[in-house]
Amino acid sequence: MLLHSASQLLTIAGSPQRGRDLGRLGIIRDGAVLIRDGLIEAVGTSPELRHAYPHEETLDAAGHVVMPGFVDPHTHLLWVGDRAAEFEMRLEGKTYLEILAAGGGILSTVRLTRQASLQQLLDETHPRLRDMLAHGTTTAEAKTGYGLQTETELRMLQALLLLDAEGPLEIAPTFLGAHAIPPEYKGDPDGYTDHLCSEMLPAVHRWLDEHVPNRPLPFVDVFCETGAFSLEQSRKILQVAKAMGFSLKIHADEFDNLGGASLAAELGAVSADHLVKTSLADISALAHSDTVAVALPCTPFGLAEHEYTPAQAILAAGGLLALATDLNPGTAWGGNMQFVIALACRYMRLTPAQAIVAATLNAAAAINRSDTIGSLEPGKQADLLILNIADYRHLGYRFATNLVQTVIKRGEVASLQL
Repeated sequence: MLLHSASQLLTIAGSPQRGRDLGRLGIIRDGAVLIRDGLIEAVGTSPELRHAYPHEETLDAAGHVVMPGFVDPHTHLLWVGDRAAEFEMRLEGKTYLEILAAGGGILSTVRLTRQASLQQLLDETHPRLRDMLAHGTTTAEAKTGYGLQTETELRMLQALLLLDAEGPLEIAPTFLGAHAIPPEYKGDPDGYTDHLCSEMLPAVHRWLDEHVPNRPLPFVDVFCETGAFSLEQSRKILQVAKAMGFSLKIHADEFDNLGGASLAAELGAVSADHLVKTSLADISALAHSDTVAVALPCTPFGLAEHEYTPAQAILAAGGLLALATDLNPGTAWGGNMQFVIALACRYMRLTPAQAIVAATLNAAAAINRSDTIGSLEPGKQADLLILNIADYRHLGYRFATNLVQTVIKRGEVASLQL
């Protein structure tokens, strides 16, 4: 089809945008996009493309903004139950790490998720997926990590692959067996680290070879943080994963600066995520690498914290910056990338243009997919949004409302019924 009459067509064409270059939207006014076989074939002005392709089926954007679908490169999409009681505990003064040490936090979700069937996992996740799609996310990374034992982690991985096959929202899976120290290894993090390296990672690799032999391997992630995995333990897990052919990610510097961001840069990780307490030395290491710094502003917001990812320092150093929701049951139950943009503008001092690129093209780079999604260019997948606004700056300016009118995934208009 030929989508035409966009007030502003945000192409965001080119390579992922570094440093102060962030924010180039490549706007075509009265823009149009030609879509064939799920791919973008041409972009240009509406008069140009309507003249060149007079017999195409058309979709009128009616003077609204058209842009790439949002890419959410960090979610914990898959879980069972809730942690509403812990929200109340935090309001009463308990810290995240205190709740975790008392057996709450991640471990409370682990207990419920271990008990869940595959079907229950799918059933509880579907509403979250529909909500994400309705708010404009067309591709999302999603992690395991609420099993912390081989059987449940593989069940979670199977669920993610099934959800991806169902569509329309596309899922990039990540194995996060190193999310926390499970109860069976309480007081023995080195023992669990060894178990991850010698048993769980090989089991995941064997399972994937058997069940989806032609699919790229998922990412492997580690929560490098006080109370989770030390820098040395994180290094060991990631090095073993890398030797097995997995691409790497890392949770780093959410509460303490342990050096995880520099480790990510050293090992060639695709992304380092959270980065609230990241030092200038770590920021410099990231800026001199291709590792994407992924900010998760919903998490400090959800924890009522006052520190956010130092985006301006990352941009000043020339780093690659992306945005994500961190959708999870404990600190950030929200999959709305529009709200992420609004927070990033207010608390990370990004302009709407910078935040939009960080939520599309640069976010695609954070899951190794910037060559196929994240911008509107010939040859890329036709993942587009029509917003019910005429000026892109309403993204960030407005919040607590959904500005998405139409979602197009692989060239097909998606149903947004919740």
